[in-house]
Amino acid sequence: MVHPEGLYNFDDLEGMLKRAADRLDDRFAGIFSSETVHRYVVESYEMLAKEAKVLADVPSLAERFARDRLTALAQSEAKFSKEQPEILFVCVHNAGRSQMAAALAERISAGKVSVRSAGSAPSDSIPEFVVAAMGEIGIDLVAAYPKPLTDEVVRAADVVITMGCGDACPIYPGKRYLDWELLDPSELDLNGVRAVRDEIENRVRILLGEMGIASVSL
Repeated sequence: MVHPEGLYNFDDLEGMLKRAADRLDDRFAGIFSSETVHRYVVESYEMLAKEAKVLADVPSLAERFARDRLTALAQSEAKFSKEQPEILFVCVHNAGRSQMAAALAERISAGKVSVRSAGSAPSDSIPEFVVAAMGEIGIDLVAAYPKPLTDEVVRAADVVITMGCGDACPIYPGKRYLDWELLDPSELDLNGVRAVRDEIENRVRILLGEMGIASVSL
């Protein structure tokens, strides 16, 4: 069996995912079973491959995605302690607003909050104008990638910020939910994306202040 692009035959892909699962199995030893880890790796690959136009990078991204999902699951089940507050940013495509917000929150909190981002209908890539606008303020999105919203990352979050994705995010008690009305950068030119970026920065600074976390200059 061959993928549509012919990049991997079934045996190659199966081996790559097994090696990724083995690495994560070491990381989560004593926390999750090998079967659970392997299932998360395969599920993560399938979710990312569904929207991918190029499959070449998906196995490595699937390992990162599975690692983050398993970490969130361990946090939500109190198997991992959380040393700092967790903020989840959710938009439709996880390619603009939520990616910018997560990167800004991480930078201007000086790493004093943990951040995740996700999309209710993730895109396959981050728009060029978003990458450019963030690069202008010294934030590189080269390692960022759109990913789907999953239940465990919502359960692990302390604060959930939604941006134009309606009621796609499940509601759990004990969490703070906010909805930020912001224009979709995918529909804007570079100047428009800059304006959204600056608005997000302002909102993130306000949020951090409400959480008792000092923000730093970019």
